[in-house]
Amino acid sequence: MLKREITAMRAKMHDAHPNRSALFDLKHDRGGIIDVEFIVQYLVLEHACVHAELTANSGNLALIMRSAQLGLIPVDAAQAVHAAYRTYRQLQHGLRLRGERYARVEPKTVAIQIEAVRRLWDNVFGA
Repeated sequence: MLKREITAMRAKMHDAHPNRSALFDLKHDRGGIIDVEFIVQYLVLEHACVHAELTANSGNLALIMRSAQLGLIPVDAAQAVHAAYRTYRQLQHGLRLRGERYARVEPKTVAIQIEAVRRLWDNVFGA
């Protein structure tokens, strides 16, 4: 039930922020920042009743790695998404500092990161 609700909420958010450009929106497009945040939120909501350490206000990066340590997600996937999230945030900050309206980049520059996030999404929520 929770998975369905989370994926439905994510779909609504995606629809509310259409990207009609050829660029990848670091925040809103599938495989981006919001997908990572939804994965983390789901893991916390689904597993905190058994793993109270997931309720610590430690941030998305720490929670992804803690989820892997607890065996909730594969370690290699967590490491890849951890790196992807850091890359996205660094790019996003750089674009904002330059005054860009949207945090969008050429998809090929973050193809590995997009794939890592999408793989973990499929692992957590199903394809």
